[in-house]
Amino acid sequence: MFRKLFYVLLLVFILPSPILELHSQNQLKASPIFKNGESQIVPEFSDETKWIREDLWVETDFDTDGDGKPDRMHVDVTRPKQTQTEGLKLPVIYESSPYYARGGAPFSQEAFWDVKHELGEKSKPRKHPEVIGTINRPIISNSQIKTWVPRGFIVVHSSSPGTGLSQGAPTIGGINESLAPKAVIDWLCGRRPGYKTPYGNETVKAYWSTGKVGMTGTSYNGTIPLAAATTGVEGLEVIIPIAPNTSYYHYYRSNGLVKSPGGYLGEDIDVLYDFIHTINDKTKRAYNNSTIRDSEMINGMDRITGDYNEFWAKRDYLNHMGKMKAAMLMSHGFNDWNVMPEHSHRIFKKAQEMGLHTNIYYHQDGHGGPPPLSMMNKWFTHYLHGIQNDIKNAPKAWIVRENDPQTNPTPYDDYPNPDAKPVTFYLTQGAPKTGTLSLTPPNTDATETLIDNYSFTGEVLAQAEYSNHRLLYATPKLNNDIHLSGVPEVTIKLSCNKPAANLSVWLVSLPWNKGKNVKITDNIITRGWVDPQNNHSIWHSTPLEKHQFYTISFELMPDDQIIKKGQQIGLMIFSSDKDFTLHPEPGTELTIDLKATSLKLPVVNGIDAIKKSITF
Repeated sequence: MFRKLFYVLLLVFILPSPILELHSQNQLKASPIFKNGESQIVPEFSDETKWIREDLWVETDFDTDGDGKPDRMHVDVTRPKQTQTEGLKLPVIYESSPYYARGGAPFSQEAFWDVKHELGEKSKPRKHPEVIGTINRPIISNSQIKTWVPRGFIVVHSSSPGTGLSQGAPTIGGINESLAPKAVIDWLCGRRPGYKTPYGNETVKAYWSTGKVGMTGTSYNGTIPLAAATTGVEGLEVIIPIAPNTSYYHYYRSNGLVKSPGGYLGEDIDVLYDFIHTINDKTKRAYNNSTIRDSEMINGMDRITGDYNEFWAKRDYLNHMGKMKAAMLMSHGFNDWNVMPEHSHRIFKKAQEMGLHTNIYYHQDGHGGPPPLSMMNKWFTHYLHGIQNDIKNAPKAWIVRENDPQTNPTPYDDYPNPDAKPVTFYLTQGAPKTGTLSLTPPNTDATETLIDNYSFTGEVLAQAEYSNHRLLYATPKLNNDIHLSGVPEVTIKLSCNKPAANLSVWLVSLPWNKGKNVKITDNIITRGWVDPQNNHSIWHSTPLEKHQFYTISFELMPDDQIIKKGQQIGLMIFSSDKDFTLHPEPGTELTIDLKATSLKLPVVNGIDAIKKSITF
């Protein structure tokens, strides 16, 4: 009896101490915390001084810098120490960019194309600046880290091909910019080795990764998640692209017209190449310039006709979505005149057609603007941690209304609003003042003529009571608010006194607000541009026969906006848009056949809403 008691006491007071200590350690192991379907900040993950930060290189399957070796991408990792000390595995939020090594002042105007020349003529040669990159190690970027590492994610960045310490060449939408993030994801999932040095053989394994990856980023950084997703790479579960450029043709051209992105007059795809070509190994630059910029781009970009071609088709991600299986939360601003909202709309609709889980978040501001953090958190938590929440049952569209903060979007069943129906408006004479938009076509044939002059901005033309340089047609004042949701479309029958002309269309809210409290949602509702030479196809342009009439239909940018009571909806037709198009010598005449010209607006509740709001 005494011996049994002795052994019991021995087990309780002597032997258990290391066992209890081990049990205590197990209890104290940090792990992600979830509440209301979201990942919560974990105190043990929040001490920045204890984060593990490292960089490495992941080998790809392509060689774009011509050295006979597969290009390697420079990658950084930021992870909680528990992934090292406690064997913790976590999912990854990954952002890739061509901009991480970009430093110094913006380009001078000489680095952009000269837009002041006749349509169909070559521009003067531009200068190619030498870009010196800013190299940071071991952390390429600090984006995403403070948001997601404390919430139980690992954050990874990579520099895209030909930028920073990544090898290869930038191609601005070429296939290597899709395969590069795919390679990094393959490494994160254990299917490909990483290396400690750019050319060495000592490997690095992502043993701390669960093999679940989500991607996000804004602008070019938002394009790369879509590029990666189009490869169908296993492990990429969800992407959240913010204002992504989904087609470089749509960025630098519009319906056959040479067009600059807003704020960057004279930029083209080769200008962007120069801007991001920051590869640290300067011995590779001459080869990259020769094979990509001065050969593939110059031969394919076609600033003469502006036509769509195979060069542009390869850089249009809509054409490559067949393998995509990642879920997608898309984000964009309706007043983004740099990467315009059509970029997101076209991909969102295609993803829906493919049966992918996809939602869209639109706000009323300009370039950038992520979804609310809570929304992003739920998407990453569901797809990367496997936590069940409400995102699968949530509305498909979230739209920030005009006076609301971006953190407070209004839910809708879909975008465009399912209750929106097309309403067609017709034009009646008024030039050089303002004509009328009405619901009935004019009874008699009538034409009106405008004279191109790029020196007048669209804003000036829309405010002018009298102008020969634009045609303006407006509804009567609205008796009630009108909700537009979707993609307006215009059909214009025109003739020209020259073989080529720019054609620009703005949809505006009048009277123009010039007060100190003007908002981004005032004045310009949406807009669009087209080359009349492409009246049959964006693939082929045909010179216009003098004074022969041509009919062309095209879409304006998607929008969702409430036009307030007391305003008028105006359609403005003009030629060269000072901030976006080429600047030919003033004097080109465009004549519009009013009887065959119309505007189709997507109006919530359709014709009934119009009849209640407008007295003709």
